[in-house]
Amino acid sequence: MLGRVNHVAIAVPNLAIATESYKTTLGAKVSEAQALPEHGVTVVFVELPNTKIELLEPLGEKSPIAAFLAKSPDGGMHHICYEVDDILAARDQLVAAGARVLGGGEPKIGAHNKPVLFLHPKDFFGTLIELEQV
Repeated sequence: MLGRVNHVAIAVPNLAIATESYKTTLGAKVSEAQALPEHGVTVVFVELPNTKIELLEPLGEKSPIAAFLAKSPDGGMHHICYEVDDILAARDQLVAAGARVLGGGEPKIGAHNKPVLFLHPKDFFGTLIELEQV
């Protein structure tokens, strides 16, 4: 079911500072910031040869990233995203196996303009998992 790792997401308290650090200190290629109101975040992607790092900043007080940063003010790893060929088939297989899909179970369009779903971290050893259809 799982394909390659699409990205690892890191919640940050200040996207501009984090972006600059990845650019200047690490010499990374970083995308422009993109607001995703449906997900409550602003994101940038750090392009790596084998995957991406997604830096997330809260977009509004009700953002799930704001809640994450309230518990971890310095930021930290938020989720890992795996690619799947068919997100609905993956969802159905996971639900049948007892996994919980967050947000009502219907895919939303993610930062790459592709359908995404999130899986409950308690079902995967404390790790929030995002699935993205490729």
